[in-house]
Amino acid sequence: MARRKKGDLVNGWVCLDKPYEMGSTEAVTKIRRLFNAQKAGHAGTLDPLASGILPIALGEATKTVPFMMEAQKVYRFTIHWGISTDSIDREGEIIARSDVRPSVEAVTAALPSFVGEIDQTPPAFSAVRVNGERAYDLARAGVEVELQSRRVTIHEAAVTAAPDADHVEITMRTGKGVYVRSLARDLAIMLGAEGHVSDLRRERVGPFSVDNAVTLDFLEELAHKGAAFEGLLPVSTALDDIPELAVTDQDALSLRQGRPIVLLPRQIETLKARLTAGSRLVSVFEGGTLVALGNLRAGRLEPDRVFNLP
Repeated sequence: MARRKKGDLVNGWVCLDKPYEMGSTEAVTKIRRLFNAQKAGHAGTLDPLASGILPIALGEATKTVPFMMEAQKVYRFTIHWGISTDSIDREGEIIARSDVRPSVEAVTAALPSFVGEIDQTPPAFSAVRVNGERAYDLARAGVEVELQSRRVTIHEAAVTAAPDADHVEITMRTGKGVYVRSLARDLAIMLGAEGHVSDLRRERVGPFSVDNAVTLDFLEELAHKGAAFEGLLPVSTALDDIPELAVTDQDALSLRQGRPIVLLPRQIETLKARLTAGSRLVSVFEGGTLVALGNLRAGRLEPDRVFNLP
């Protein structure tokens, strides 16, 4: 007999407003224990020195994590001018100082150079793997490695505050794989200055934002009252930009069994009008319950991921 998994069958998303000094793995562990969930994962690592949105998937929601990895993100961060550190944040060792303090006008004029598809080199202190090892482990051991640049997309970036000459706050919206610290490093180089990220907050990951976020303290309070599930969002939250298709119970059964279903011409036309360029992905519901994610092909919907939701 198969061994019974520990924990309860809990399905859904927690949009956690992660506090400073907590790692993403630690946050997932705390949420999993709080819900006594069998399975948990997160959609995009958030550094311990950063606060903000960390979407945590429980149970069947883990099947939608790959789609969240592609989601756009919004970051608000502060650059502290005058000091550069080896990790490009406030935790690192100081490696350079300068009296140069770029003006708001200079920063504003420079930011468009980083908007669009750009080549960006990850920081030495990052989770990128080099010959099977994490770059930050090699950096901490004093090993110098040359990381390869990668193509990333920054959709927009703007100065949103400048409390004093030593600090400037920038808010940017990005695609996947963008490093805030790399932008701060490259911006400082362009402006002939030294600088590091002194404060970082992630404000959005796809449909998850500060508007539907909860703190760990709030969730623990709910759990103490036996109401932790009030802090849980539906599995389908991660799929809000994917076209929906309502099906009959018979079609739902076919999809759950891994069999494709034939669509009516009007259904196909409606879905095609809502699909983004190059996408064939459709979310399927029966009576408001998520059944599957499927691909539209030649008049049929072929199941890709099937969900076992009550």
